Amino acid sequence: MRTEQHIAQTGAISPNPDLAFRMHSAPRHTEIILDCIGDGVMTIDLQRQVTFMNRALRRLLGYEHQVPDRQLSCDKLVRGTICQGQDCMLQRALCGERVMNYEAWVRHRTGRLIPVSITTDLLYDHEGRLIGLVEVLRDLSLSKELTAKAAEVGELKFRLEEQTRCGNMIGRSPRMQDLFARLPLIAMSKASVLLTGESGTGKDMLAYALHAHSPRKDDSFVRIDCASLSEDVLESELFGHVKGAFTGADTDKIGRFELADRGTVFLDEIGELSHAIQVKLLRVLECGEFERVGSSETIKVDVRVIAATNRDLRRAVAAGAFREDLYYRLRVIPIELPPLRERREDIPLLAKHFIEKFNAVMGKRLRIASSCLEVLERYPFPGNIRELQNIIEHACVCCDGPLIRLEHLPNDLQGWARCASHTELPESLNSAEREAILRTLERTHWRITEAAARLGIARSTLWRKIKQFHLERSRPR
Repeated sequence: MRTEQHIAQTGAISPNPDLAFRMHSAPRHTEIILDCIGDGVMTIDLQRQVTFMNRALRRLLGYEHQVPDRQLSCDKLVRGTICQGQDCMLQRALCGERVMNYEAWVRHRTGRLIPVSITTDLLYDHEGRLIGLVEVLRDLSLSKELTAKAAEVGELKFRLEEQTRCGNMIGRSPRMQDLFARLPLIAMSKASVLLTGESGTGKDMLAYALHAHSPRKDDSFVRIDCASLSEDVLESELFGHVKGAFTGADTDKIGRFELADRGTVFLDEIGELSHAIQVKLLRVLECGEFERVGSSETIKVDVRVIAATNRDLRRAVAAGAFREDLYYRLRVIPIELPPLRERREDIPLLAKHFIEKFNAVMGKRLRIASSCLEVLERYPFPGNIRELQNIIEHACVCCDGPLIRLEHLPNDLQGWARCASHTELPESLNSAEREAILRTLERTHWRITEAAARLGIARSTLWRKIKQFHLERSRPR
């Protein structure tokens, strides 16, 4: 008895008429051929109902001598890891993706998991209308050697995933892997750390990772942005003040160093400190002592100091803007974070991480198209990781389907991609960065605040980039 006839008679499947027509109108030996091949073959209609399966697939799933006695949907039949959510084969096919040799697991009727390799293609009727999907499933467990290899690869993938993450940081590039390897030893030390790198490279995340892996992890992690406060306010924030120390000081105030006692202080934008505060900070680093503003009482604390800057402090020291003794006291352990354009192999990992993050927030199940990812891998990212996060958030908001495509990216990035596709790429990373910044400035009509926000960098950083690349606003004709 023909397989589809038997299934129909038992009530397991109501075949799609068009697909059934295709099957019955084919030469009679077609089914014999399909039953002779070693790979499992099945067809699915647009309602996810199985309309045909060959002998190898029935054997693979444990239905060699019988078929279920109820209506059969593909997820009920294979009960695999690819039946739900964004990995569904039919859903991916409807999004225009043709799956080739995709490794997954299906379940035998006894509950045993079976590793398979899946290849798919679309089915059309004689009028060219889409009517379903054909799946070819290759049993990877038939060979013990292949099974062992698959287990080994799975273990390696798991270990690689573990190695690409360190706390809240992600990266598989050599420079990040080297940093991850050193981080536990650095974290266990009390030595001060100076983090350098462009704006948006993740210095704040690294600072917290160092604290979270340290013996001080159960105590406070106190962050302060040295560039956002005036000198008087910053001094009070760092060291505290007593009542009456200045106009408006109506009560005593505990400073950040006292709050962080036994913990960690993270001083972001350390290059913006005034000379007076630099002197007091140096004393904290050397002796663990300071006085509140307006007080002569010495306070002792046990804190670890992690500082960060996107400025070249060597030049600041040479220019007399930063104390040399403080510079060397801060950089007992110097760590330079590379810009994203120098660790491009991390872009897919970071993009996936941000997509998962915003999927959870927005209740979506988005994936990114390979063509879109290729654009991101070529883009110079003057705003680094922060800019990438902003781009992914924009795309997740604008995407109303399952797949993030080029049209969901910000307009300025789409313009850059179109320009890059019709012209040769810039010869150097600096020229690529210059082009991206200039394009963003032109699209925002040189509104610095808006351009900096789009690039994911601070206004001060953007001004420095404008001077560095000698950018000028074109005059209207």
